Amino acid sequence: MDRSRFTRWAAPVAFLAAITIGALVVRAGFHSGEHHHRQTPTTTVSAKKKKHAHGHQRRTYTVQSGDTLGEIAAKTGTTVARLEQLNPGIDPTALSVGEKIRVQ
Repeated sequence: MDRSRFTRWAAPVAFLAAITIGALVVRAGFHSGEHHHRQTPTTTVSAKKKKHAHGHQRRTYTVQSGDTLGEIAAKTGTTVARLEQLNPGIDPTALSVGEKIRVQ
């Protein structure tokens, strides 16, 4: 085999092999974290407003899968302490999907 022909193709082949290996390593790095992290379902904040007897608006939030009081507070612009005050008797460690809690 002619050495000049080999030299002419060796560099591009080596370059493509290096790029392919690099891409596979980067892709594997992105996918390796998926097994360790639980994906949180995307949810939308659905707050319903009801007029209270004193003219105040009463807003509720429907608990979604994976919600915590901290996440609900952040989504609705309040604090965990306020949610606990508005919902006496609520167990922050046992929220049920579909449960309606007051947020205002």
